[in-house]
Amino acid sequence: MSTKEFIQEHFPLLAGIDSPADLKKLDVEQLPAVCAELRKFIVHELSENPGHFASSMGAVEIAVALHYVFNTPDDRLVWDVGHQAYAHKILTGRRDRFSTNRKQGGLSGFPNPSESEYDTFQAGHASNSISAALGMSIASELQANPDRRVVAVIGDASISGGLAFEGINNASIHKNNLLIVLNDNDMSIDRPVGALSKYMANLSASKSYNDFRYKTYQFMRRHHMIGDSGKGIVLRFNNAMKSLLTGQQNIFEGLNIRYFGPFDGHDVVKLVKIFTDIKDMTGPKLIHLHTVKGKGYEPAEKDPTTWHAPGKFDEDTGERIKGASSGKPLKYQDVFGKTLVELAGADESVVGITAAMPSGTSVSLMQAEYPKRTFDVGISEGHAVTFAGGLAREGMKPFVAIYSAFLQRAYDSIINDVSIARLPVVFCLDRAGLVGEDGVTHHGLFDLAFMRAIPGMTVAAPMDEHTLRNLMFTAAHHSDGPFSIRYPRGAGKMVEWRNEMEALPVGKGRRLRDGHGVAILSLGTIGTNVREACESLHEQGIDVAHYDMIFLKPLDEAILDEVCQRFDKIITIEEGTTCGGLGGAVAEWLTARGKAATIVRMGVPDAFVDQGTVRQLHELCHIDAASIEAQVKKLLNQEMS
Repeated sequence: MSTKEFIQEHFPLLAGIDSPADLKKLDVEQLPAVCAELRKFIVHELSENPGHFASSMGAVEIAVALHYVFNTPDDRLVWDVGHQAYAHKILTGRRDRFSTNRKQGGLSGFPNPSESEYDTFQAGHASNSISAALGMSIASELQANPDRRVVAVIGDASISGGLAFEGINNASIHKNNLLIVLNDNDMSIDRPVGALSKYMANLSASKSYNDFRYKTYQFMRRHHMIGDSGKGIVLRFNNAMKSLLTGQQNIFEGLNIRYFGPFDGHDVVKLVKIFTDIKDMTGPKLIHLHTVKGKGYEPAEKDPTTWHAPGKFDEDTGERIKGASSGKPLKYQDVFGKTLVELAGADESVVGITAAMPSGTSVSLMQAEYPKRTFDVGISEGHAVTFAGGLAREGMKPFVAIYSAFLQRAYDSIINDVSIARLPVVFCLDRAGLVGEDGVTHHGLFDLAFMRAIPGMTVAAPMDEHTLRNLMFTAAHHSDGPFSIRYPRGAGKMVEWRNEMEALPVGKGRRLRDGHGVAILSLGTIGTNVREACESLHEQGIDVAHYDMIFLKPLDEAILDEVCQRFDKIITIEEGTTCGGLGGAVAEWLTARGKAATIVRMGVPDAFVDQGTVRQLHELCHIDAASIEAQVKKLLNQEMS
């Protein structure tokens, strides 16, 4: 049975929806059935092809109602993060290709403008939707297209991010008709933290009051009792009176953004009515919707954290399909988390910090053992870094665990609030390098280059689990400035990962293999590909040298001197951009000293890389073992010719 035939048999309504125009042909009373089919379809597809499950299950009715009411793609929908956008993708012409989601050459796991005109803005990182949608709304005004409606869909965790607040603040002062849909499921990947999440959980408003206020305002405008210049004064007066009468303060109305809700985000018929009623209302407005993460699938509703991205599972029973873990290496994040617990147990000044990802970084392991010294600051990477700087200033030893791609949001704080004062903050960059199926927005390809550029920053990357532990031990006893350690997503190679930790000499690498003709300098876990290539070459009678640099900054100049004396052909390899990383550092060192050598820099090219398995992406970027072997042979053949 073909994919199309399967869909027609099991999803009769969904089979007839190739675009939102087809959705609009249905009666509103049919929409609950559409939502039920969408959920069933998502369950079926993700049971075999893993993705972001619970968030998308919780936003089905929102996607259906928005596409039913608004004239997409001319009207713009901007999805924050994009974890929740699978129903959106399925409704916008990608149903039959959804089985390729997150696969190489297939659909991106997040909204992507290069994939569809319905994906209006790149998504993948949190808190940007309001700012982007505000820009679109104001552009529509400037381009004399006032009929275009712009909607930002944002979650209760993402709205706590600083960028979201900046967008909300500007939405209140610039002329626009932006609609913000707040998808409040009281749940991010891990449970949201902070005062705002508690505020969101308790916030309520009277629909009758909202209707009365809007009608009163329209009456006053029609009778010339108020103009645009006086609108803000009246809104602020009304908000103050409402707070006095209800005993509640509304942060959005305090910023002159009309607030509606909260409403049941799973009542699709009601959502259609609400969106229809307010879509032509002028000025910025926010609709607050309560939803359930994992809605419609009992295992996900009961455990939304696990079911954020559960991997493969049995769609009938909900049993997750796991490979045997006994006797297998740990994930790097777990080696980090367990080592952090050891360091914290030995030193009461060690503290752990993460930005909304305690389970994703395994800081949760320290959180369980030492909760008073573990801090989840929510989606606020800049704050996490500056907060760590304050802790370090008073003698604590902060370990800041953040995904490499997410730490990019905190670059200013790294420079100004930590590095200038040479504060001993340890940056632990999880998911460094090519992360696989999450794709272009999640690859950690730039940290080596941007960390190396900062004066006083120590930059290191372990090739294996023992070196990771030793680097963490070294960093815990390093008082001269910040220390950056990067490590990849997924498991390492060592079953016996626990070693007796020791301090490493900062700026010193190691020679792993002697040889002649070519010297390969690697940094980080990509060295395992080099090891594989060297072993294959050895079987063919070719022996090349391999050095694990460990540190990008400071560079091991003794190794570089040795290499220059013995070799005139050098290969550098790193799992990061070739612009400004190890290859650039070695080339600069050679040039500054007038050293003559042929140097080949292998790494991720100066381009953005889409999704695929890590193995596929290594091959795509020519940093797999076979590509390394081929490059060695090419250099040696040039020598012979």
